[in-house]
Amino acid sequence: MNTALWQPSPQRIANANLTKFIAHVNANISTEVNDYSTLYNWSIQQPEAFWLAVWKFCNVIAATDPGIVLVDAHRMPGAQWFPDAKLNFAQNLLHCNDDHHAIIYRDEAGRRISLTYRELNEQVARLADALRKHGIKPGDCVAGFMSNRPETVIAMLAATSVGATWSSCSPDFGVNGVIDRFGQIKPKILFAVDGYYYNGKSIDCSDRIRDIKARLHSVEILVVVSGLSDMPNTVGLDNAVAWPDFLGNSTTHEFAQLPFSHPVYIMYSSGTTGVPKCIVHGAGGTLLQHLKELVLHTDLKREDRIFYFTTCGWMMWNWLVSSLATGATIILHDGSPFHPGPDALFQMAEEEGITIFGTSAKFLSALEKSPCRPRRAFKLDKLHTILSTGSPLLPENSDFVYKEIKADVCLSSISGGTDIVSCFALGNPLLPVYPGELQCRGLGMRVEIFDEKGHSLRGEKGELVCTAPFPSMPVEFWNDNNGEKYRNAYFSRFDNVWCHGDYAELTPHGGLIIYGRSDAVLNPGGVRIGTAEIYRQVEKLDEILESIAVGQEWDDDTRIVLFVRLREDCQLDEKLLGKIRKTIRSNTTPRHVPSKIIAVTDIPRTISGKITELAVTNVIHGRPVANAEALANPEALDLYRDISELAQP
Repeated sequence: MNTALWQPSPQRIANANLTKFIAHVNANISTEVNDYSTLYNWSIQQPEAFWLAVWKFCNVIAATDPGIVLVDAHRMPGAQWFPDAKLNFAQNLLHCNDDHHAIIYRDEAGRRISLTYRELNEQVARLADALRKHGIKPGDCVAGFMSNRPETVIAMLAATSVGATWSSCSPDFGVNGVIDRFGQIKPKILFAVDGYYYNGKSIDCSDRIRDIKARLHSVEILVVVSGLSDMPNTVGLDNAVAWPDFLGNSTTHEFAQLPFSHPVYIMYSSGTTGVPKCIVHGAGGTLLQHLKELVLHTDLKREDRIFYFTTCGWMMWNWLVSSLATGATIILHDGSPFHPGPDALFQMAEEEGITIFGTSAKFLSALEKSPCRPRRAFKLDKLHTILSTGSPLLPENSDFVYKEIKADVCLSSISGGTDIVSCFALGNPLLPVYPGELQCRGLGMRVEIFDEKGHSLRGEKGELVCTAPFPSMPVEFWNDNNGEKYRNAYFSRFDNVWCHGDYAELTPHGGLIIYGRSDAVLNPGGVRIGTAEIYRQVEKLDEILESIAVGQEWDDDTRIVLFVRLREDCQLDEKLLGKIRKTIRSNTTPRHVPSKIIAVTDIPRTISGKITELAVTNVIHGRPVANAEALANPEALDLYRDISELAQP
């Protein structure tokens, strides 16, 4: 068994929200819960009692009593949560109204903006007043082509306060990518930033905004936000108004009280296999799930300052913003995480007193290969939790965090997705951290690992599934009247069971290991291999920055092809080829060793930063990539076309 990298101190356990929640459960529900294991088992065996306890412990604000918790508990999809309850999502994020910091924003240009809860409430109320005057009502869509800045948070809260549904894309999307998304939902109002800074460059969005507006015929008003100068650029834009001129006068909130399942967000699948699916999330389910994850699993308190490196096109933005419901301070960063150097985010963490630092496994891996050693350069006294998601966290990344960032920190790898706007597996302030593992399954989430026949596994690899309903399941897919797209997306593999598409394993101490997407699982000789098992070995080599492994159809079988992106001073010679093969063979099995190893200068990834094995697989087989616009760097696909080595034995 692996040795724990970190153990919570008795003081940390005593002060944890989760410890207080256990006491709350025992005091109010007369159950015998004494640790996380018994709490988890109770949460999945008594879901109605559990979710009602979360509602009360986290002080959900609603216009009605919670009422019935769950109807049709054995139907997936089809279960209904809190069918009689009415609430407002924004109201729950704005219940604080004082001089405590709500938002601190920083960008590459050195700008810093801070808003107190009182200032945030005032600006949201003024924008909501403007939306109401322009006829925005429950059922309407409001969209944002926005960077990660305070106006984006304000626009979302204003829209949801009047009962509209919010959807956003980050400004690094191309025009077609935006139209593929917003064109389906037909927003009435579009918020757009006229530019932003990234990697030392100023990027003007005016031309793209003009093209987007021309093709989005549903948009009645375009509200332009300044990203590069003091005043927004509205020149040549029809029906455009600058943000300051659009704000209303009323500073009094009018929160629309709506059903628990009323749509709050429309989010999108990656779109790499076709036009993105529009995933509709309900206000109550999103709120309740986020509160559970932030308060109990992340141990977020009002005095915390929480940061997550994200764009507004990734679900981690929505997750981060829900932190406002706890009265904590959210830190927004807009720009490259490596500008002006690899230490930029940790310098910000020191200066702003960040207590919870969220990033991706890829960032930690890249940081490890850089000269940056935050533990030596910065005082991170207040930092108590580091979160990682986006891809599996390698054991070597975990070691690096504890050796070179901070020794006494809860390193929580978390995993879920846009599909549930939340997580299936998370961190835990009461449990140890083991290398390469997610600490636990989320409370109330009946997560299991299935083999191909639907048998539950432990200590073996298989499909990550959820065998019972949970509140943050999508309400529906947009324009999916009979629910066929929804059912096919998650329930076609196993009847009445959510199949998430991750290849994973339950560990002996209740943790999870994620081996990558199951649709990217390699199958040489009939042996199933998760791509993360290969990345775990390859990317710990200093010579390799990142890699991508795919299966190539060959001689009536599948062979593994590994593409590697090397450091500038390295070459893929016989010595390095041998080193890669030996490392993989020694730490996995001979079956994991690629038949081909090929150097490339770039690896295609989605807008949210995830590498896309499926797109590369299609390219090397001469198949079309259905929606290359969904990629952050679609030009990288050209590197994989007609590679001569792929035709050789």
